[in-house]
Amino acid sequence: MDTTAFLDHLKAQRFYRDQIAHVEHIRPRSARSGQLEKPLQPELEQALKSRHFLPLYAHQAEAVNHVRQGKNVMVVTPSASGKTLCYNIPVTETLLGDKNSRALYLFPTKALAQDQLRTLREDFCPDLFTYLDFATFDGDTPQPERAEIRKSARIVLSNPDMLHIGILPNHQQWSRFLRSLKYVVVDEAHVYRGVFGSHLAGVLRRLRRVCRLYGSNPQFILASATIANPGELAEALTGLPFMVVDNDGAPHGGRDFVFWNPPVEDPVKGTRRSANTEATHLFTELLLQETRTLTFVRTRRLTELIYNYTRNNLRQAKPALVKRLKPYRAGYLPEDRRKIEKQLFSGELLGVVATTALELGIDIGDLDATVLTGYPGSIASTWQQAGRSGRGRERGLSFLIGLDNPLDQYFMRHPDFFFHRAYENALVNPANPYILRAHLMCAAWEQSLGADDVRYFGQAMEEEIGGLVQRGLLKERRGRWYLSPSIAYPAQSVNIRSTSGDNYALIDVSTGSLLETIEADIAFFQVHPGAIYLHQGDAYLVTQLDLKTHTAYAVPTDADYYTQTKELEDLRILKVLQSKDVGRVKVHLGEVEVTTQVLGYKRKSQLTDEVIGEEVLDLPPRQFPSIALWFDIPDGFIKRTGTAELDFAGGLHATEHAAIGMLPLYALCDRNDIGGISTPLHPDTGKPQIFIYDGHPGGVGIAEKGYELIEELWRTTLDSVKACPCQEGCPSCIQSPKCGNNNKPLDKRAAVLLLESLVAGRR
Repeated sequence: MDTTAFLDHLKAQRFYRDQIAHVEHIRPRSARSGQLEKPLQPELEQALKSRHFLPLYAHQAEAVNHVRQGKNVMVVTPSASGKTLCYNIPVTETLLGDKNSRALYLFPTKALAQDQLRTLREDFCPDLFTYLDFATFDGDTPQPERAEIRKSARIVLSNPDMLHIGILPNHQQWSRFLRSLKYVVVDEAHVYRGVFGSHLAGVLRRLRRVCRLYGSNPQFILASATIANPGELAEALTGLPFMVVDNDGAPHGGRDFVFWNPPVEDPVKGTRRSANTEATHLFTELLLQETRTLTFVRTRRLTELIYNYTRNNLRQAKPALVKRLKPYRAGYLPEDRRKIEKQLFSGELLGVVATTALELGIDIGDLDATVLTGYPGSIASTWQQAGRSGRGRERGLSFLIGLDNPLDQYFMRHPDFFFHRAYENALVNPANPYILRAHLMCAAWEQSLGADDVRYFGQAMEEEIGGLVQRGLLKERRGRWYLSPSIAYPAQSVNIRSTSGDNYALIDVSTGSLLETIEADIAFFQVHPGAIYLHQGDAYLVTQLDLKTHTAYAVPTDADYYTQTKELEDLRILKVLQSKDVGRVKVHLGEVEVTTQVLGYKRKSQLTDEVIGEEVLDLPPRQFPSIALWFDIPDGFIKRTGTAELDFAGGLHATEHAAIGMLPLYALCDRNDIGGISTPLHPDTGKPQIFIYDGHPGGVGIAEKGYELIEELWRTTLDSVKACPCQEGCPSCIQSPKCGNNNKPLDKRAAVLLLESLVAGRR
């Protein structure tokens, strides 16, 4: 489409108020090919040539060469660059040469595995393989087919959850497959960060351990979107050395990337018009132009809301388009998701509003535009989502709508920082005691543990085994550790996408049916009494939360508002791990115990985000150990705030909020993964303190990255707060939607003074 003409069209609309903050014109790029060190087998070469996959791009040839040499390979290139061939070529080449060899492909979602199964069959059947040589094995696989897949499938496509709970605990049934396992492919590796990535590290170590039992030693091939530390992530996930391939040789058609900032509604408070309203306007206008568009939102709730808003707009402006619009998110039945994917691929659908479930590499055909409702949390994810339009040699159009928070607004004011800076680090922590402990229990079920298993689980294994023995969960016999007879199938109780194995059931009281299950870690935030919970477009009001049975009860409702919790946090220092001088200020890293309590919730208008009511809740506190960084306050700062008649405590509080908002610039995490506390006098230190802690029990590396890059964090936080045009502080700079104190006290000027002192290193 003609981007200039469309932007001019937008500027003529009644809703336009100078929202275009920046337009980046990204040039197209020609392909660069590479050479293989030795020719492909003739039949494989012919199959690739017939599908126009040759010549190979530079990164594809490099990856195949490394895999042929027996190396583990991490391929890191942008969306739509042909990463799939980097593993499909060496795997199929090996399978053609060795009829007994097997490969295991792991994808983060069932949908992606199904899509890749279709790709394999289209590309290599029937020329090279039979239709039955490839199969998915996941929770949707019919029971009658499972035995035949274990026996006959040469490439099994699955996900980490099924490997963890279905394959490894039953490895005897998979002995034939595991004995001949040559390759393990982990696609979309950048997704495996934080808790999920730390769990996957445990699962892959268990896989390597079981493979050794059957005499195999598979190579690993990982594929990822661009991140700052691909080699480090690959080695942390698997415990093995890797070669990194990041020399992208694929052609790209170019892109027009528009940064769209909602207009300021209240200049004094600095509040902006809802990003949801802006997304609805843009999505509607693109569809009215019959531009094939995918709109991304960050939550299931917003998927349904923006779908409903856009559908209502189309009913008034062009009713015939309503049937060509659909929502898409996790929680839908598999057959419903497959149907929407096929409709989008075929062109039957013109527009889809989706969560990140469609961010990954499912082939949904050629799209013209993408709308990102808020910064997705990382530069890598932003490019993944934007890259769903204009794939290959076609030019794409993307909009990034800025939310009312420090990180989004920083990018709106500093677009060069987004387009020209390095990517974030993907962080995992396989030594997290909660996670390591869980996988040691699972490993003991699969085969008794021995001292030599330290090669897989690291030095922390010994301490954790000792604790499990003390609790009676493991029994020692002749130098090996066995699972206690009272424990059966430990994998069943380990949720690898959470640090908690417990779930809450959400029941529809009107029908008595189970709607969904919610992780215990987030249950108090999502299904507390009075909460509005959206399920497949329908709103439910939670009427009761039974803490004993882990059950929430809800009734259908027509509420035109959503709910947002308020929390209170407290923190105790358990152990200082590291300290350093930064300028004239001490910065520390250590183990802490965090207490969080949901105190109440706000009711907010769906369309405007206006607070329309508040309620108090009586829920028990949640305690967990974590890792935190904290830093001292420069000497003389209290005196300077007094002289300037500023609020000292408000300056600490504002600095804490702003720094938490900016930390995701450096670590692949969400603001909600991070907590913080500021106080004029902390009982454990006897002085003013600002803490930033990892929101996951045991920590996943976020606080460590903040400690490492504290000076950069201070500088970007200072830039963000100073550049915000509000007078007293707003959600774009120092206010936090999670603040249990209703964002009081906050003092923007005091925060600027404190950050300037930290950056300058003054007393």
